[in-house]
Amino acid sequence: MTEHSPDPADQDGRIGTREAARRLGVKPETLYAYVSRGLLSSRRARGGRGSTFDPAEIARLARRGRPASAGDRDAEDTGRAGGAAERGGAGGWGGGVRTSITLIDGDRYYFRGVDATALAEAYSFEEVAEWLWTGVPRRGTRFTAPPQALAAARRVAAALPAGSGPMDRIRVAVIAAASVDPLRFDLSRDAVLGSARALIPTLVDALPPAGGRAPGGAGPLAVRLWDRLTTAPRDEAALRALDAALALLIDHDLAASTLAARVAASARAHPYAVVSAALGALDGPLHGQASALAHRMLADVLERGAAPVVADHLRAGRPIPGLGHRLYEDEDPRARVLFGLLDRVPAAARALAAARDLVATAARHSALRPNVDLSLGVLTLSSAMPPEAGETVFAVSRTAGWIAHALEEYGEQPLRMRPSGAYDGPRPAQPLPLAPPPA
Repeated sequence: MTEHSPDPADQDGRIGTREAARRLGVKPETLYAYVSRGLLSSRRARGGRGSTFDPAEIARLARRGRPASAGDRDAEDTGRAGGAAERGGAGGWGGGVRTSITLIDGDRYYFRGVDATALAEAYSFEEVAEWLWTGVPRRGTRFTAPPQALAAARRVAAALPAGSGPMDRIRVAVIAAASVDPLRFDLSRDAVLGSARALIPTLVDALPPAGGRAPGGAGPLAVRLWDRLTTAPRDEAALRALDAALALLIDHDLAASTLAARVAASARAHPYAVVSAALGALDGPLHGQASALAHRMLADVLERGAAPVVADHLRAGRPIPGLGHRLYEDEDPRARVLFGLLDRVPAAARALAAARDLVATAARHSALRPNVDLSLGVLTLSSAMPPEAGETVFAVSRTAGWIAHALEEYGEQPLRMRPSGAYDGPRPAQPLPLAPPPA
């Protein structure tokens, strides 16, 4: 291919695979190995044929020099594009997973280059979700659940055993919504976004109203979620805090659940299956349930005071819920915004005082600062929500982020997230094992 050979991918300023490989002086197979290792980003060409590349990014890589030859051999030895990833080489793991969704820089984080806390303060959850998906925060956006999907989700949620919580209902609601969407395997951008705009409100509206109260109808998602998590009267300031929490939690780079979503999307799972995979990774005390631990601890502080509660955690060698974050040295910016909004909620005064007492007491032993789970604990406790409500807020919100990452992953080479295990078991060939005699 010569410098001026026609390339159908040049229409929007990007270049196609052959031209990108030529500029780097590598084979197309090696180019895709660079993508799978996170050294380059790619985007599906218009019409879905092949991939396109940013010429400036190609030029930067060319100036740095070609990456280590081991990755080149991995790709070229397989004789097919993306070979390193498919064989379990560096894949998308060794060099990191490129994303244009969220940047965490210092003690701030950004959605597509815009301060995420500023977005949450200026726009509703639905509007921030649209920004994450499309780059346009459409004012007045409202997500509406399709009747058929909502009816299916409510039926399966109602069939769960007594005592099932909101997260149980959310998990089965995803499966039910998928079952009535015959186009769920259409992974085109418009189809995936249509599924997302329908799934998120389905997850909320499938939850039974708290205490049998009349739900919020077709209003903002935060209002409808409030009515399903608490019987407390709707307070404008508290609703604003809940909506901001939803907006703040939409994405946070490659958290465990988001990585699970991208792995599923890499295998070309449909968006409902992507969300199901992410929900599986969310279910644990170190991720989705962290705010429930903070909620219960704050209730304990209100009853006994901060000093004995902190002492109990220190004595047992347990971390104090709601304090510290591996990505922030100072206060989690999401916590800072939520605490500021909760300051305007009269009902939150006692829980806020308990949180501040806890932070001050813990500061005598540790420099850890508050994270978003502590502020979520204050929100749920002061709003008379159950301890698990924070995980529900997180799951509803983060579904929008999981979809954003799925869309990004659908534009990459499939199955690129396939690491190989570092086997340390018995070396072959071991003898055939003998079964024990019958008892």
